[in-house]
Amino acid sequence: MKTGFDVFDLTIDAENMASDTLFREAVLQKAGLPDLPSNQIFVLKKSLDARSRQLKFHLKVAIGPEAAEANACAFSPDRLPEVSNATPVLVAGAGPAGLFAALELIQLGLKPIVIERGKDVRARRRDLADLNKADKVNADSNYCFGEGGAGTYSDGKLYTRSNKRGDIRQVLEIFVAHGASEEILIEAHPHIGTNKLPPLVASLRETILQHGGQILFETRIESLVIKNKKIKGVKTAGGDTVDANALILATGHSARDIFEMLHRQDVAIEAKPFALGFRVEHPQALIDDIQYKGRGRGDWLPAASYSLVHQAPTRQGVKGVFSFCMCPGGFIVPSMTQEGELVVNGMSPSRRNSRFANSGIVVAVDEKEFQPYAKEGPLAAMHFQAAIERKAASFLPGKLAAPAQRLDDFVKGRVSDSFPDCSYQPGLVAAPLADILPAHMSEALRLGFIDFGKKMRGFLTNEAVLVGMESRTSSPVKIPRDRETGMHPEITGLFPCGEGAGYAGGIMSAALDGIAIARMVSVQMKEMKVQ
Repeated sequence: MKTGFDVFDLTIDAENMASDTLFREAVLQKAGLPDLPSNQIFVLKKSLDARSRQLKFHLKVAIGPEAAEANACAFSPDRLPEVSNATPVLVAGAGPAGLFAALELIQLGLKPIVIERGKDVRARRRDLADLNKADKVNADSNYCFGEGGAGTYSDGKLYTRSNKRGDIRQVLEIFVAHGASEEILIEAHPHIGTNKLPPLVASLRETILQHGGQILFETRIESLVIKNKKIKGVKTAGGDTVDANALILATGHSARDIFEMLHRQDVAIEAKPFALGFRVEHPQALIDDIQYKGRGRGDWLPAASYSLVHQAPTRQGVKGVFSFCMCPGGFIVPSMTQEGELVVNGMSPSRRNSRFANSGIVVAVDEKEFQPYAKEGPLAAMHFQAAIERKAASFLPGKLAAPAQRLDDFVKGRVSDSFPDCSYQPGLVAAPLADILPAHMSEALRLGFIDFGKKMRGFLTNEAVLVGMESRTSSPVKIPRDRETGMHPEITGLFPCGEGAGYAGGIMSAALDGIAIARMVSVQMKEMKVQ
């Protein structure tokens, strides 16, 4: 063996992976070695293969005296510069896109001023308790708004299918440096968990503040200050003006007032297709049984998940139906941002140890669906989305109990007369869910569930319950930006970013977009100085 470490691929039975002795024996056999100290064996990557009855883990393993260095975290907050007196850049929104943009701005020698309408992550918890238990909706502090954005109270998935967005490893290392487990560097589908995210988000905030950045909580942006088609700052609801020549707009997919403000100020925006449907919740044991071929999960397997898709033929053409944000071992939570609407989402703790598994099952929404709102111009899709949420809320006005239906009852068109246990704390109210959506969309979902029941035997069951509405899958508005500069094509200094602008979908892609846009801001500000 050469000095340092060697790396090789290894496939091992899932059950053997749980045994240190059997794992070690498999490594030594693969390496052709009689023995090796335990501290010279290090797993670099791990993915579960559950396609056959013989469950296996595919591993990338490093061995040797310096094996631990093969996956060492290179990012250190201590290496960031001090930017208190540097050129300011406004960052609207303290979600993943905004926070990672702020960190990257500091790295580039610029001063981020983060403006967040919601509260810090600790104060935000009290409003979430009121939302779950007292039917009280705080329009600025909820599961969507507040420090960390919608991602703070989610499963904390860090997986993205796009490897072209940026340096995924950089994002993972920043999370690890701020308190996440090093396991996220190894897992093929890493996640953090909703219980671990709040302290991690607070740690990110402290890094920004310690290096000269600024964060303004409970500060709502009322309007943009634009002169000669150039950003000069923002005006807040409190009457203050915050000056800067650049604004990263990373306000998230639920900031409807921001979309309305942009439209009111004649900043070009576009209606954007999205998807909506319901949350389906099964007993986690049932999903484990299906996915693990009846073998039982044991201590060596994670709570099972799934990913499903179907192209459903309807009277108005083929509609895509798919699972979204699957949360194994998780909970369904109320995610509305104002009174009079009903929205749900899913989240999971780090151990994914709830007895429930939930996922959004949604159908694609395109121009045909929001055509009735065409008079709203670029806000047409947003108004369609809001109308569906209001209709869902009408089943129990003034309460956050969600309209629900057992899964097989939904497929067969029966209103349920009882429900299985469900994780949604505000409660359920029996409703014909198909009536909330346009008929062809409900038909697409019905066909989708029938197909999913064939792909996963046991999925289509009345042990499962559908809960409405899963409607905030992505932004219903897109804010255009130039591919080369990152700026809005008409407003110099305005940099649309993240999920709310239509360029990301989840924590990882939003963080990567924030980093990419921060770098574009740096380039453009240097060019503006030269001019």
